[in-house]
Amino acid sequence: MKIAQVTPLYEAVPPKLYGGTERVVAHLTDALVDLGHDVTLFASADARTKARLVPVRDQAIRLDPAPFKSDLAAHMSMLSEVLRRADDFDVIHFHTDMIHFPFFERMAGKTITTLHGRLDMKDLTEVYERWPQFGLISISDDQRRPLAFANWKATVHHGMPAEQYIYSPKSQGYLAFLGRISPEKRPDRAIEIATKLGKRLKMAAKVDAADRVYFETKIKPLIDGNPLIEFIGEIGDHQKSEFLGGAEALLFPIDWPEPFGLVMIEAMACGTPVVAFKCGSTTEVIEDGATGFLVDTMEQAVAAADRVGLLDREAIRARFELRFSATAMARRYLDVYGDMLARRPYAEAMLDDVVIPLHEKRSFASLA
Repeated sequence: MKIAQVTPLYEAVPPKLYGGTERVVAHLTDALVDLGHDVTLFASADARTKARLVPVRDQAIRLDPAPFKSDLAAHMSMLSEVLRRADDFDVIHFHTDMIHFPFFERMAGKTITTLHGRLDMKDLTEVYERWPQFGLISISDDQRRPLAFANWKATVHHGMPAEQYIYSPKSQGYLAFLGRISPEKRPDRAIEIATKLGKRLKMAAKVDAADRVYFETKIKPLIDGNPLIEFIGEIGDHQKSEFLGGAEALLFPIDWPEPFGLVMIEAMACGTPVVAFKCGSTTEVIEDGATGFLVDTMEQAVAAADRVGLLDREAIRARFELRFSATAMARRYLDVYGDMLARRPYAEAMLDDVVIPLHEKRSFASLA
């Protein structure tokens, strides 16, 4: 298949430091190429990809030193370029929320859109009611709840390249927090869990400008003078295997409807169990008692973090490879693409070309 992947322009593909959506797009794109498909990536020029790259901005927005930038203008320019080339593709896969809807109304059936963020926000209902013709992919079943009426085609959990993460059979005796310092991520809970257990906590976290006051007033006072807490700051992919693999457990003490949570599967890839609060996607990602523990209260979280040593790290890595590898994710998306093509007028002709009778309804993933 000829597939276009259209990514947000906020981070490089994959991101140099923190970043979720662009990282997933990078891994999906490379996995589709590895499976034999003709893939074009629309992204900033600093992308690293196995696909054909169409650079639509000189660099990703967040680390661009220019003092004044328009993210809206950058994305509109990209969408115009995608539209100009639309006839070149069998499937156009958007990861840009809903900004492309007005541009692609006449060819909505050729597109699929993965929604990567939270959906419990004002104004979203009107958008998805206005453009119901666009097929949507959720990254967890829980993510769909605020927009249950929308045109959902499938849920596809995220995946990561297994070879990117090094399995660690033994920990180095500390707990880990990895992500972003913000109220909904509840780093304060992670600090409290570690402090109550008397265990070291390493925090590798990004502090956005919007969360700077929260960090300075709420989190930094909990870190300063606490010998158990080490604040490392933002780290890149090349540092994650060592950081996560050395941990007894990843603490994921969120307090919001997390759509997925990449850090959970990154930890699992290293063999590290996850202690997660039951919120958002965590019940779909973590298998309680196998790849980690799911908790409802701080008391349960403290108890769970104290018994993570009972879990089999090798089995955790194996579950990651089975459920959350980049190849597994790509094959699930190929099923979605195949369903799209089977509903289009020329689908039978395409299937004749590959000598597969239409009535067999085989998944296009099987052609990889």
